[in-house]
Amino acid sequence: MRSLFILCAVLFSFFTVQATNTDPKDDKTGTISGRVLDATLKEPLPYVNIIIKNDAGKTVTGSITLDDGSFIIEKIEEGKVVVSIQYIGYKTVNKNITIGKGNYKVNLGDVLLEEEAEGLDEVTVVADVSTIQQKVDRKVITIGKDLTTAGASASDIMNNIPSVSVDQQTGNISLRGNENVRVMVDGKLSNVPIAQLLKQIPSTSIKQIELITNPSAKYNPEGMSGIINIKLHKNTQIGFNGNLNVGVTKEVFAKFNSSIDMNYRNGKFNFYGNYGNNIGKYDNFGGIDRLDDNTRQDFKFGNNNKSHLYKIGVDFYMNDKNTISFFTNQNIFQGDGFGSTIITDNTFTQSQLFSNDSENSSGQYNLAYKLEFTDENETLDIEIDYNDFENDEIANFDFFNFSFPPNYVDNVDTKRNQTTVNVDYVKPINEKTKIEAGLEARLFDSDIDYSSTGQTFSSDANIIPTPSTDFTYNRDIYSAYFTFGKTLEKWNYQLGVRAEQVNVSADALRTFDDNSTELIPFTNDYFQVYPSAFLTFNPSEKNSYQLSFSRRVDRPGLQQVNPIREWSTPRISSFGNTQLQPQFTNSMETNYTRQLKNGSITAGVFYRIIEDNINRYVYIDRTDVTLGNAILSFDNFDNTTAFGLELSTNYRPTKWWSLNASFDLYSQTQRGITEIIDTDDIDNATVDDIVRLDTEVDNVIWNLRAFNNFKVSKKLSFSLFTMYRGEEKGIQFTRLPMFMVNTGMRYSFLEDDRATFSFNYSDILNTMKFEFEGDTPYPSVGGFNWESNTWNIALSYRFGGNKYRALRRKQRDDNTKSGGGGFL
Repeated sequence: MRSLFILCAVLFSFFTVQATNTDPKDDKTGTISGRVLDATLKEPLPYVNIIIKNDAGKTVTGSITLDDGSFIIEKIEEGKVVVSIQYIGYKTVNKNITIGKGNYKVNLGDVLLEEEAEGLDEVTVVADVSTIQQKVDRKVITIGKDLTTAGASASDIMNNIPSVSVDQQTGNISLRGNENVRVMVDGKLSNVPIAQLLKQIPSTSIKQIELITNPSAKYNPEGMSGIINIKLHKNTQIGFNGNLNVGVTKEVFAKFNSSIDMNYRNGKFNFYGNYGNNIGKYDNFGGIDRLDDNTRQDFKFGNNNKSHLYKIGVDFYMNDKNTISFFTNQNIFQGDGFGSTIITDNTFTQSQLFSNDSENSSGQYNLAYKLEFTDENETLDIEIDYNDFENDEIANFDFFNFSFPPNYVDNVDTKRNQTTVNVDYVKPINEKTKIEAGLEARLFDSDIDYSSTGQTFSSDANIIPTPSTDFTYNRDIYSAYFTFGKTLEKWNYQLGVRAEQVNVSADALRTFDDNSTELIPFTNDYFQVYPSAFLTFNPSEKNSYQLSFSRRVDRPGLQQVNPIREWSTPRISSFGNTQLQPQFTNSMETNYTRQLKNGSITAGVFYRIIEDNINRYVYIDRTDVTLGNAILSFDNFDNTTAFGLELSTNYRPTKWWSLNASFDLYSQTQRGITEIIDTDDIDNATVDDIVRLDTEVDNVIWNLRAFNNFKVSKKLSFSLFTMYRGEEKGIQFTRLPMFMVNTGMRYSFLEDDRATFSFNYSDILNTMKFEFEGDTPYPSVGGFNWESNTWNIALSYRFGGNKYRALRRKQRDDNTKSGGGGFL
């Protein structure tokens, strides 16, 4: 398919050039040149689209700006033309020019482009590298060349983003200290596991990261802490363009990643294709000391992963008002996990060896139609999106010197799919008033088949281990939303409401060794309304205030409701709870932004009321109490509250030094259930010695980040990043503070700086460790290490450019809305 795509693009390019060269030309033609700059920063803008239209509105030729913002377009026929200067995220500038006697060489000079305020959003803050914009309902981080030096993938640079943290062991991502967050790519969810997906997206493919901490009614309400939307570069340049990236990362094992993005646009079609991979081994190790029985568990984990991502797509510009787009993503992943656990005390040694082979594939198919009415701001979008995911997993567990459990093999086959159909309509009532409305249907189905060999299963002791189980889980969501926004001089406001009907059904069919079965059904149908409100006040150009409210929901994830064992060690096993109910969050937030001479500073506070709080349930395995094994699951608890404050700044002390820094503090009261054995004679303990504890923890977490970029010359720059993550208390244990320092450099070379070499050295002090201490269900201390002290080398090369002329026919006026490259 990739070879066919490239061949079609080359052939299309060849015929286009031939057709253009055969057009007759007048002897007298003109030239238009100039330079495009950012209106605020007065910095050059590269790759800006310059489109030339005749007096009939038809596109006759075009070009893009170079890295210094300059452009020159030759052989323009005599007559009146319109020079349309278009760039994603900026307001389009149109200039009327007459080519003729005495005016054949036109120099437009410096053309200043202003950033476009989307709807009621207020754009603030910035730097000439990575920038932060505080908008009415989100914080937008535009990824500059400095942040891409911080790592090869999206996972690597996420810890550099204010309010965002990535668990380097599990890959779990959190926003404002909470993992109940939705991660989207270009506004779309994916069936690819988030940890896997983030490692596959090259950092150079990321244009912006949006932190939507209080989403409006237009967005799906999932996620207590909000939405992280990764926006990828969309190539809409005329002609054939592309970018090639290769990199290697190493501490213990070498990990290789590469990607290629290609785009061909001419006339009414825009073709694009992408491929990316991530291949390598990963090493983890750690240990836990049990303080009550003086035993120690030593862990050694490893993974050998191979992942490949593909994307191809096409945009068809039927005319100035109608566009049809289609793309498909395909992901293939193979993971081989291996490791060991050794338990020791003064008298014995026990050990476990395990291996895990996993293969999964996923596909996404997206068809979209966009209609622009006579008023270009009035639009209708219709989109159909289908995702499927399949995973086959085999896990082997071998035990030595254990009376229980025996050696066993787990087989898990997972299939799930999601279909989304949505319609969005935007209608400006006048220059200061706008309404938005939409309908959406999301249909989610999953089927998990689990079987285990080497164990005995009986219906009278079926909690642990798990018998053969066929678990099906289906969730259908039908929703409608409406928002109304208005501008009143220095005030902006937006009101919205979203209504949803949710139908959930699940069945867990368990089969025991005697062929008896047990069916555990579950249904949950509910209707909810999610209001939202946003208010902004701009008393001056230097000051901006925002106030917002929204209601959100955390629907239990598949692993949280799956009754099949998720993972297991000799001492701990984790299971889901089919009866888990959703939790709801009412969130209020206020922000203040102050523009400074060389940057800006933003401060904000938020407060949440959380209903039916979902948290961990830690209890003791009843199979044999004397073994001291624990079971982890989930349950709903009483309502709780959370609050926090954030400070962030973009500041340039000098022309060669820019600084992005942030501080955040969060507080939440967590409630959960734990169990302990209330006896000193552990060897003879029984179920009657188990005591249940309703645990409440007041948790305060604070984090500090600072990212420095030092520009030595136009081609060479260095970076220094430091992060401190404060202590975090939980139901099961307390995580101790974490600290890290990274450094890197970036160098551009070749003509037009088409090639870039970067080097990054992470955790240079080798201090990044996960250390903890806890009392439930048993007093213990421990820690885990991963490959954090790594070096990374990456090379990026941009090819193609502005050597192709557009066909002599109409294209969309607003090319910033066209589709393009990127992963998922």
